[in-house]
This record gives sequence, structure tokens and C-alpha cells, in this order.
Amino acid sequence: MSCCGRHRMQIRASAPTHDVVRRMAAPYFQYLGQTGLTAHGPATGRAYRFVGYGAILAVDPRDRRGLSNVPNLRQVTGP
Repeated sequence: MSCCGRHRMQIRASAPTHDVVRRMAAPYFQYLGQTGLTAHGPATGRAYRFVGYGAILAVDPRDRRGLSNVPNLRQVTGP
């Protein structure tokens, strides 16, 4: 008879971590202003620094809605 506890441990070890899944699902924003911009995510409080026109950053999914209201930022599909 096999031990199902060992099998569960193997499944957990091969499953992606929460951080990996979050990075894969992260929305990207592009800055279209002429200077730099630091935008603060309303949900996480994290500062996102866009260094100039065309800069693209991945943001925490929880900050997506708030950052979509910032002038000169637009959500894009990826870098």
C-alpha cells in the first residue's frame, strides 16, 4: 500500500509558487509622458518608477485598476 502523504509532497514541490504565478499574470504599463514618473500603487503602496517615454514595467495585479487612472500610463500586453 502506498503512502499518499509522500505523493502530495511531490505535487507541492512541482507546483509553481505563488510569486511565480503572480509574475506570470502581472499586467504591464507603458509610460507615454515626456519626463519621468513615479506612480504609487494604491493597493500595495509600491512605488513604480517610469524613467521616461516608452518605459514599460510589470506591476502587481492588485495595483492595475488604480494605475489605469494615472495620466500618461496605459496598460500593454508586455515588454
